[in-house]
Amino acid sequence: MAKKQISKGILTKTLDWAYSKALTGFSGVDSAYKLGNSCLNQKGTLEQQVNSLIKWQTAKAGTSGFVTGLGGSVTMPLTVPANIASVIYIQIRMITAIAYMGGHDIHSDRVKSLVYICMVGNGAKELLKDLSIRSGERLVSKIIEKVSLKLAGKVGEKSVISASKTIPIVGGVVSGSYDIMTTRIVGKVAKKTFIENSPDRQKPD
Repeated sequence: MAKKQISKGILTKTLDWAYSKALTGFSGVDSAYKLGNSCLNQKGTLEQQVNSLIKWQTAKAGTSGFVTGLGGSVTMPLTVPANIASVIYIQIRMITAIAYMGGHDIHSDRVKSLVYICMVGNGAKELLKDLSIRSGERLVSKIIEKVSLKLAGKVGEKSVISASKTIPIVGGVVSGSYDIMTTRIVGKVAKKTFIENSPDRQKPD
């Protein structure tokens, strides 16, 4: 029980770290603003631009090169393996960029909560109900607590998948495939949340 609690606390810090870095960017890695604007400058409809972003970031999540480069570029949360923290960062930045592309204020507490909710993928619907009935200053903290608990289970699942492989190369391939799958899912949830189900969205300046 204690282990789960520690994992949840670590993931909470990792989510906050990832969101902060997504807003500001860092050396060699664009912020969510720049990533979103880069996609908005491409040809096609908004939906096509978002689809392109998801495809691009999904491929990036499955490559060890980006993970290694990210680990050397910025200080990550302590005790969080680089492969886990970097994939969380890729997903958070992708979701935040999609929110920005949909004309949402990515500095607002509500959008931040929605970004975190998208991280649980297919389990987002349940948390969206909580968001619709809750408000106030503790909104984000309540949401992130629930998201962290759900992500702790997913991180544990990934670790079991990787550790169950006796051949390191095979384990790496399986782990990369898992990251690709989860990134694609959270991308689709983000698209539905910030683009398809958001009639009041405005075009970014």
